[in-house]
Amino acid sequence: MDIKPITQLLKELGRVALRDGQGHAFELISQERWNAQSDQMESTFLLFDLFQIRSIAVPFSDVSLDIVDFTTKPLIYHTLANPNLIDAPIMNGQVRFAMIKEGDWNKLLFNFGKPVIYQPITDERRVDIDIADKFPLVGRGVKQMFVGPEGEVKILNG
Repeated sequence: MDIKPITQLLKELGRVALRDGQGHAFELISQERWNAQSDQMESTFLLFDLFQIRSIAVPFSDVSLDIVDFTTKPLIYHTLANPNLIDAPIMNGQVRFAMIKEGDWNKLLFNFGKPVIYQPITDERRVDIDIADKFPLVGRGVKQMFVGPEGEVKILNG
């Protein structure tokens, strides 16, 4: 996957519409360009590093942080939103995020340098870039889990 045109569009326009090798269409949006009126509240922050959690969530206990750090399968986490987080997909005081740890998707996020918001495209609008790689958060095997600041853990779907 050539990440350069994707990061370039993200930096210039703040969003890029992609279609992966399995036909899944989605947008990657810089946090500054996410809009509560036009974007989905069920969007998910994509992170490449544990330190990025601090910018979107309340401080974690070591237990919650270890769960996020040592999970190897694609997982969407729900947690309490950082009170300083504004103009972001917050539902019932919570944010959703996923750690993208490997491969070209991790390189893409690393090169952009800050959290990116993922949202599926539900209409048939134009896609900016078609890519061969499968997006890691698509498929039946993706679980969702709540992780709390005091080490609370609750599997939301399994």
